[in-house]
Amino acid sequence: METQQARLMDGTDLARRITETSAAAAEDIRRRAEVSPCLATVLVGEDPASVTYVRMKQARCAKAGIRSRHVPLPASVSTSGLVETVTALSEDPDVHGILLQHPVGAHIDERAAFEAIAPEKDVDGVTMHSFAAMGFGLPGFVSCTPGGIMRLLDEYDVDLTGKHAVVVGRSPILGKPVGMLLLGRDATVTYCHSRTVGLPAIVREADVLVAAVGRPRFINGADIKPGAVVIDAGYNPGNVGDVDFETARHRASLITPVPGGVGPMTIAVLLEQTVDAAARRLIRP
Repeated sequence: METQQARLMDGTDLARRITETSAAAAEDIRRRAEVSPCLATVLVGEDPASVTYVRMKQARCAKAGIRSRHVPLPASVSTSGLVETVTALSEDPDVHGILLQHPVGAHIDERAAFEAIAPEKDVDGVTMHSFAAMGFGLPGFVSCTPGGIMRLLDEYDVDLTGKHAVVVGRSPILGKPVGMLLLGRDATVTYCHSRTVGLPAIVREADVLVAAVGRPRFINGADIKPGAVVIDAGYNPGNVGDVDFETARHRASLITPVPGGVGPMTIAVLLEQTVDAAARRLIRP
């Protein structure tokens, strides 16, 4: 039986420090430009989880000295109506960042809505422009959860050069971009998903594992390579991640808890990028 106990990667503390730095930067912008950074949140419908998440982001904005403008839309809104709303925010000089809370409803073309966000205001990193920038290693806004994952890896001095990183998940705002960011740091990246044949064998080869498939305890801890770094980006009902934490913690060297790992980092990066977007517009155009 394994006796090793993984070190926990504390996203809560790191997120707090990032937010404190963002708050100081927001105050500097307010002092120099006499304008506070502003994040616009767009919410379609009244999904309880989405409502809670948006409120949490608004509360964190307030603590960081970031203004928030909430735009609620009915669940029945059309794609054209949503695109029109997002386009208006993109053209509004008083708005520096835009967050379109997803999912937006099966009847809406979510990609069309995302693409209505101006690249300089895409602080959630969801547009094709931002994805291309991540892929090419060019300046731009990263997808917030992948960006938070990279900050955690840096915080714990994880050297990615030459390491085999396995990403389980292929969503356009998490799985795909985090693989691009890992590749940009000289890791060798394997993409997997829920339909990958022989997934446990591939997981066993991972020096760094990113679980982002959205299924509770989908990855068994017994399949974790001893000493691997495990990033659990899943969040399922009951505060359960995509990795079986209790078994994985006896195999991994580093592991993110759920909650308290990746989750807080997502919002911290969102706030940081909102402040940066405001600075680019107001301080260093």
